[in-house]
Amino acid sequence: MALQRERLEIPARPGVAFALARKLLDVRLGTQATDPSLVEVVILSRNDPVSGMRVFRSVRHYGLRIDRGVFTRGEAPWRYLRPLHAHLFLSAHSSDVRAALSAGVPAALVYPRSAHASDAHPNEIRIAFDGDAVLFSDEAERVFQSLGLEAFHRHEVDHADQPLPDGPFKPLLTALQRLRAAPTMRLRTALVTARSAPAHERAINTLMNWGVEVDEALFLGGLPKAEFLREFEPDFFFDDHTGHLASAAAVVPCGHVASGVHNEGNPGGLL
Repeated sequence: MALQRERLEIPARPGVAFALARKLLDVRLGTQATDPSLVEVVILSRNDPVSGMRVFRSVRHYGLRIDRGVFTRGEAPWRYLRPLHAHLFLSAHSSDVRAALSAGVPAALVYPRSAHASDAHPNEIRIAFDGDAVLFSDEAERVFQSLGLEAFHRHEVDHADQPLPDGPFKPLLTALQRLRAAPTMRLRTALVTARSAPAHERAINTLMNWGVEVDEALFLGGLPKAEFLREFEPDFFFDDHTGHLASAAAVVPCGHVASGVHNEGNPGGLL
């Protein structure tokens, strides 16, 4: 608190999620800068209200249209996500992320030291998602973990026409669909998954059943994801597997989705 008071007039440096927040705030109903935004960004923080003064001064310094904030002085802020009708919660505090996921809010543990987003696409929001345990449930992943790759492929082929159950980030993907018609900022999404043919069909059929779109689908068959993500240049990438994120964080902003079979018995996530 004392440090924040000393630095009230010194803007905080942009963090890993800065580019994503800035672009989302630029999604407007019309083409004019004065048009209302389709997206709201709210700051939820365990910092105290005095520290919140520095946060909002930093927000003004960077020209971000953020008007709402919750500062709890050490208490968990995730409980305010429901009255805010939040579609995404990003935090560097693992227990808050897990609590938000348990409450049904898409949430990810930010890798604070991951690479910042590229500035190559200033008019395009780019978000990449893993499939199983992120967009979809971990049903198929559990088959793979317990019975192996051959049984996984057989299971997915047998159930190709049966949509996968919802994963924790389906609500975010669905909400993003509403931004596709916005004239001020394009949306580009990618499914980046270790699945390969023939297991790809169930994933695509599930998205079609949901009535949502992704612009790119990368079925990598177990290849490392980092180099593909480097080429896609997302503003954020979400995955449930810390092994994938460890390498991806060197090239793109990342968030760990602490759900599914990979994260059972690992209550602290990446921390």
